[in-house]
Amino acid sequence: MSGALRRNTTLTRLLHNQSVNRRRSPASQFQSRAYLRGAPNAFFRKPKHNHSLFPSAFFSAKPSSSSAAEAAETSTGLVAWYLGLVKNRPVLTKSVTAALIYTAADLSSQTIAKSDTYDPVRTLRMAAYGMVILGPSLHFWFNFMAKTFPKRDMFSTLKKMAMGQGVYGPAMTVVFFSVNAFLQGENVGEVFERLKRDLVPTLLRGVMYWPVCDFITFRFIPVHLQTLVSNGFAYLWTIYLTYMANLEKASSIAID
Repeated sequence: MSGALRRNTTLTRLLHNQSVNRRRSPASQFQSRAYLRGAPNAFFRKPKHNHSLFPSAFFSAKPSSSSAAEAAETSTGLVAWYLGLVKNRPVLTKSVTAALIYTAADLSSQTIAKSDTYDPVRTLRMAAYGMVILGPSLHFWFNFMAKTFPKRDMFSTLKKMAMGQGVYGPAMTVVFFSVNAFLQGENVGEVFERLKRDLVPTLLRGVMYWPVCDFITFRFIPVHLQTLVSNGFAYLWTIYLTYMANLEKASSIAID
């Protein structure tokens, strides 16, 4: 009898536990189900860790150790910075750019000529010409061409090139030789003789160089960047110009 009683007692406890589990509150059942549903999601969910102890570039797609990426970012930043200056201060920016290019060209010209002594005054003259005369004149010239011939088709490009070779180029060459000669202390007769000697050969050599440069500039470059591109082409040309402008004086003619 005692064994049967123990078995009945055990069975009664099991039935009681099952009954208690069935009567569990809905909130606890919801929490259990929510936990079970959330467990797999929590396992696969990206944890929100604080990476402040590690370099931020460690978690980026581009490693900071890539010198090429850093150079590209730096280059992009410089271009954006320059374009911002061209937009906000166009004349000043283009004038400074021309001055820097003329400075570099004169330094190259003196190096190629293998001068015994470096002439800083000559370089200063070239920089001043680029800053005061060439930079502003290029800005207004390209804007004038864009308004006069607004299209970029072949015919308009050829007209701009003809205007450059027939008007702007010769005028600026005369101004360049004259201003540089006066700054060197030459009188009117000496300046006139220099122009007679150097102007035509310089223009003829310019016809062999500038039409291709003008075609690229007028055909493919936006107006606000044409001065920069033209100054870039002018680097090689300016090496030649500075050499010609600093030749010895031509024989002067007395003017009564």
